[in-house]
Amino acid sequence: MQASFFLAKLIGPVCLVHGIGVLASGANYRALAEEFLNSRALVFLAGLLTLPAGLAIVLTHNVWVAHWPVIITILGWLAMIGGAVRIIIPQQAAAVGHTIVARPNMMIVSAAIWIALGATLSFFGYFQTT
Repeated sequence: MQASFFLAKLIGPVCLVHGIGVLASGANYRALAEEFLNSRALVFLAGLLTLPAGLAIVLTHNVWVAHWPVIITILGWLAMIGGAVRIIIPQQAAAVGHTIVARPNMMIVSAAIWIALGATLSFFGYFQTT
């Protein structure tokens, strides 16, 4: 359970800050995403960074319980799968990203998801450590 609290303290604030950044500066994040998705090298590099990060989470925290720590496990698996997809088929991954970024409300939806994840993990990591 110590790993759950540590990872919640690590991942929670990152998700929270990312979500707030998207809400506070949506146009800049949309432009950043477009630039990123237009670079096959960056998409591939993101996969090389995301895959081992997700793998590290899964290897240290593959906890399938009906409680908040499962959020960390799911994020680890999603990172691992997303990283592999970016490495194996970067053009298709970028095409999916372009489709998502082209939808006007997706920035708000994604920000809300990041904030909810960040707030939840931060709460459990920093305030429920018993």
